[in-house]
Amino acid sequence: MEYRKLPHGDELIGVIGMGTSVMGEQKEKDMIDTVQYALDAGINFFDMAGGHAAIFQAFGKALKGRREEAMLQVHFGADYTTGEYGWSTNLETIKRSVDWQLDKLKTDYIDFGFIHCLDEESDLAAYDKHGALKYIMHMKEQGVVRHIGLSTHAPEMANRVLDMKIIDMLMFSINPMYDYGHGDFAIGSDGERQNLYRRCEKEGVGISVMKPFNAGQLLDAKKSPFHHALTTAQCIQYALDKPGVLSVLGGPGNVAQLKEILTYFNTTEEERDYSVISSLTPDESVGKCVYCKHCHPCPAGLNIGLINKYYDLALQGDILAKEHYLTLEKTASDCIRCGHCNSRCPFQVPQQERMEEIKEYFEKFSA
Repeated sequence: MEYRKLPHGDELIGVIGMGTSVMGEQKEKDMIDTVQYALDAGINFFDMAGGHAAIFQAFGKALKGRREEAMLQVHFGADYTTGEYGWSTNLETIKRSVDWQLDKLKTDYIDFGFIHCLDEESDLAAYDKHGALKYIMHMKEQGVVRHIGLSTHAPEMANRVLDMKIIDMLMFSINPMYDYGHGDFAIGSDGERQNLYRRCEKEGVGISVMKPFNAGQLLDAKKSPFHHALTTAQCIQYALDKPGVLSVLGGPGNVAQLKEILTYFNTTEEERDYSVISSLTPDESVGKCVYCKHCHPCPAGLNIGLINKYYDLALQGDILAKEHYLTLEKTASDCIRCGHCNSRCPFQVPQQERMEEIKEYFEKFSA
């Protein structure tokens, strides 16, 4: 397992986490086995917005004696008290549901308390009007909630909550279908979505990724808009390359499916290359680096993807990005203008010219 640090904390979070959308369909023993296999594999980040109430009792049993090994995303607004998944902005319903979840999980604290599924302006107004926002912040003051998060599919609403300066983690759907305008939750243009990722990186808000495979659609050539089946490793790498991303949460239903996701760590850089998606790059994204590293290896040894990422972040005012760039062993100044990157870029980025632009931009900081 590889880990990334939560900017607003000291927690180290596994780059592969685990969602619980479908595992509740399994027998309790199978759920327990899956959770414990995940823990043994180094997975320490779990999202509890599952499709079935049964997951909570199974997790409570699986985490017995191992609670400190796991960080849980618990959603304020997801209601399981009826035995099935429901959604509510009513404060009393939320309180009952949170108490119920804590009881079943056999824990007295929540690592990440999430404002649940906030996709519309009316949702935010309802959470505020009914007191749910004050409640979750009060729970953090009491130490029951350690970090506040937000789950949403809408860049506009994510930015609204980021403006409030209350969250440490954003749960957002990141995959090439959504980023390039395909699918039910492809909300916002590619530019809006990429700017959101960069804003999170700049402001130290981590991103946990939901729907990385789009319910398996990206893994099936017949269902994928790219008319090509991506692998789980390609989808995971695509999400991990986005600024701000800490963890990618697939939703395995059992140990076998979890093992398939974990094969990511046994793949080569070439096997993780997702540049095939360039076949559906929207016009607004042509010529923009997506940090896929398909242009690698650079004959001069430049990490072209990372140089581009730091540049894009610096343009948004990220001071740390400037510092990270200036400490690189090789920078844009070391470009030998061989044209290798230009000829290999599937997104038609003029990298050779861009290296000159990046060099000139950062020279004013190193003088």
